[in-house]
Amino acid sequence: MATKSLSLPKMRFGRKGTGITLVLTGAILWGVSGTVAQYLFQEKGFHAGWLVAVRMLISGLVLLTISSMKEKQSIWKVWQEKKSRRQLLVFGIFGMIGVQYTYFAAAVEAGNAATSTLLQYLGPVLIMAYLAVKFRKMPTAAEFFAAFLALLGIFLLVTKGRMDTIAINPLELFWGLLSAGGAAVYSVQPVRLLKQWGSAIVVGWGMLIGGVVMSIICPPWTFSGDISFISMAAVAFVILFGTLAAFYLYMESLKYLKATESSLLGCAEPQPLY
Repeated sequence: MATKSLSLPKMRFGRKGTGITLVLTGAILWGVSGTVAQYLFQEKGFHAGWLVAVRMLISGLVLLTISSMKEKQSIWKVWQEKKSRRQLLVFGIFGMIGVQYTYFAAAVEAGNAATSTLLQYLGPVLIMAYLAVKFRKMPTAAEFFAAFLALLGIFLLVTKGRMDTIAINPLELFWGLLSAGGAAVYSVQPVRLLKQWGSAIVVGWGMLIGGVVMSIICPPWTFSGDISFISMAAVAFVILFGTLAAFYLYMESLKYLKATESSLLGCAEPQPLY
């Protein structure tokens, strides 16, 4: 039997309005979190791998604890089904790590939050192409226009309007594109899991799986950086708001919107001025 996700306040403006509100709120938290993380990397000497491992471990444990308290033992049922086990592992490793590590580790750490976030905007284009091939159905005119704007933005970002100029670090571009691929995976791959098990359990396990794998690569106990009240408050913000709340709200929006809609609306992240 499918479990229910954590309850959200009922909204009176319909399913579409609910989904839009959820994804936009998550996008705002993502955008602010990216800037906070950049501060930790560039000003406080934190390592991206450490932050990614810690944020996923803590967020995953918190979500699963809340779910377990609400419906005892329900969090373990997802592992009893072979197909769900396989999809959950794929989501945790390729979806969660794919988007979080590539974004924080190389894009933000090597470049800046605004550029890294813009590179992620290719995610909707990848989703659109995948769904067109899978369902053998061409995207709508509005989706084509949105994809065109995303590609135009990337072109202007990379070249500054000049074909003979690269205005971005090639390594940053490489990891930024991988981040877009990760964003596409976590937007499309877990749709069946979300419908069957609910956002809290799927996101919780996905983050915990990703956190465990990342801990093998970057153990949380090997810490380097400036420890202060401000830096710890910044870490707490990234974990609670930029990870736990943001990812949960985005995944919850997939229950009300199509993957292409959620991913396009997710591009509404606020950008810092550089």
